[in-house]
Amino acid sequence: MSRPLVAILCPREFTFSEDAALIETAELSAVAEVRTFRLDFNAPLPAEVRAAEALILWHNVACTAEVIASLANCRVLIRNGVGYDSVDTGAAARRGIPVCNVPDYGTEEVADHTIALTLALCRQLFPLDAEAKRLGWRIEVAPKLRRLSSLTFGLIGLGRIGTATALRAKALGFRVIFHDPFLANGAHKALGIQRATSLEELLEKTDVLSLHCPSAPATRGMIGDAELARLRPTSFLVNTARGDLVQKEPLFRALREGRLAGAGLDVVQDEPLRSAAEAATPNLIVTCHAAFCSPEGMIEMRTTSARIARAALLGQPVWNRVN
Repeated sequence: MSRPLVAILCPREFTFSEDAALIETAELSAVAEVRTFRLDFNAPLPAEVRAAEALILWHNVACTAEVIASLANCRVLIRNGVGYDSVDTGAAARRGIPVCNVPDYGTEEVADHTIALTLALCRQLFPLDAEAKRLGWRIEVAPKLRRLSSLTFGLIGLGRIGTATALRAKALGFRVIFHDPFLANGAHKALGIQRATSLEELLEKTDVLSLHCPSAPATRGMIGDAELARLRPTSFLVNTARGDLVQKEPLFRALREGRLAGAGLDVVQDEPLRSAAEAATPNLIVTCHAAFCSPEGMIEMRTTSARIARAALLGQPVWNRVN
């Protein structure tokens, strides 16, 4: 008898996973065949994938209701990463297919990246670097350099990554405040930080706004013109969560008009940047949806995904189920 297939689906341009799937194979070789499929954007799934018993999905591989309906033997869909908005979880649930993610693999990396962007903005590292390389030494951005202990660091969302970021910000001397309507009372006391009772209160008190929420109907586009207007012109915005939480045009307009001091984005609505004009937005730092990246984090993520697939194939309970 042929062994069940675990299909790893990667965008063709993606380079974080080798074709041999060495990490996944080490976990799964005793119970399944493991194969990597590199796909063009929105390309139909090959017949072998549609017959697979477990699918591991990398970033930007869409798993729509139509795709899910074509899966003949699938026991589990695993999103290699935290976000799972690329998967129609409802359609999978109706087919009895668990959808799982890996929410804890890159906690340290994303929190560290958030703080790195924050420090680059508060201490104006990139403008200072550019001035020094022009052989200047006037410190033209001196009025924008900020003392961290005089600033309030505001988080939207206090889950795993939000908590890790809050602790780092607190250690650096920021006053830390958060808003999370889904979190039980008392979390702020355990961490020694403040809680805002509303998003409006958070925005009005914040010098650095940092987003740590999933992409969902209630959060998509949650930061737009009205919310940006509540921030001080000296404030910074940092987003290492999901690009569609922040409306790109209002944000870039606020930066161009000087109504916001700067933004550090690892993720962008409709990423990547789409034009030279967007790239030229002043006081903007953009990284390439890379906050999660490290060799250690990638190994942790891929190992977890493979172990979830193994449990599903063996008829054992899966974890990190989101549907």
